[in-house]
Amino acid sequence: MTLFDSADFDGHEAVHAFSDEATGLRCIIAVHSTARGPAAGGCRMWPFPTSADALQDALRLSRAMSYKNAMADLDLGGGKAVIIGDSRTQKSPALFEAFGRAVEAVGGAYWTAEDVGVSPTDLMHARRHTRFVAGLEGHAAASGDPSPVTAEGVFRGISLCVRRALDRDLSGVTVAIQGVGHVGAYLAQKLSAAGARLVITDVNREVLAQVAAQTGAMIVGPDEIFDVEADVFSPCALGGAISVETLPRLRARIIAGGANNQLADPVIGQTLFDLGLLYAPDYVINGGGIINVAGEIRALDAGQTFDPAWVEAKLSRLMLTLEEVLDRSLAERRPTHEVAGEMARDRIARGRSVLAAQ
Repeated sequence: MTLFDSADFDGHEAVHAFSDEATGLRCIIAVHSTARGPAAGGCRMWPFPTSADALQDALRLSRAMSYKNAMADLDLGGGKAVIIGDSRTQKSPALFEAFGRAVEAVGGAYWTAEDVGVSPTDLMHARRHTRFVAGLEGHAAASGDPSPVTAEGVFRGISLCVRRALDRDLSGVTVAIQGVGHVGAYLAQKLSAAGARLVITDVNREVLAQVAAQTGAMIVGPDEIFDVEADVFSPCALGGAISVETLPRLRARIIAGGANNQLADPVIGQTLFDLGLLYAPDYVINGGGIINVAGEIRALDAGQTFDPAWVEAKLSRLMLTLEEVLDRSLAERRPTHEVAGEMARDRIARGRSVLAAQ
């Protein structure tokens, strides 16, 4: 199957492949849409089994970023970068300098930031060769690691979903968190402080033990998390957690987490709706991080300092958007992912119309 025949291609504006023999860099930068502005989305480093898997992830994630940025009401389109490699053993400053040259070659159509396996320190090396890097530290416009802001948005979204579906606050609510890396760890701390009971899992046992010690969470194995008796299931690892295999095992009434592309197949969204489960569309609830990154891009472009108040206003507005999705889902008797997708596409289309009129 060719790129254009792929179900995940979905009208991407550009897909770039880069390699650098000296550093071992192999990466894909996918630009789904620039209708609302330059594409923006994180860089993920992961040991994909094949280059086809990496391409599929880049295409799906970049499309999700178009939707996420539109739902967060940002003047940004959607893009994503994936680096093929093990972040624990194959990172080097030279590799990320090569990645910076790759980002620069895209010509300003894509802004990068942190994602799974990539840190602000890594991207400081990329910044030596391109200005199109956000989520950094050490300058007036810097926003720093976006993970805490992503976690804050997910925390607020879970609170909203619990209030609507269970008619209660978070005290005593059981939340099963799949993945306690950057976002999952911050989320666990916030939920614990609000009185929630936590059950957590992760493939990184050291991080798992640290989060459990900080929050009093119960630890289970990666596969056991799907069988936990919980009120909320919170996917915060890689995508595709909710599938035809895992859905029958879930005991939670609410699915709300920080991971991207949580539904292995869009059909799953209809099944969730039919079962009476509340699903918070991932690209709505987890938009806090890109809002933080957008605040940095905004400040850099204007030559100003980073404005936390602007980020807070956008994050508060995002929660109203999530509530609108839930309201429309009830009123129109349609799955939340379907409602959110329609809203996002409408916003992207309006951006395209504005561009055409210029």
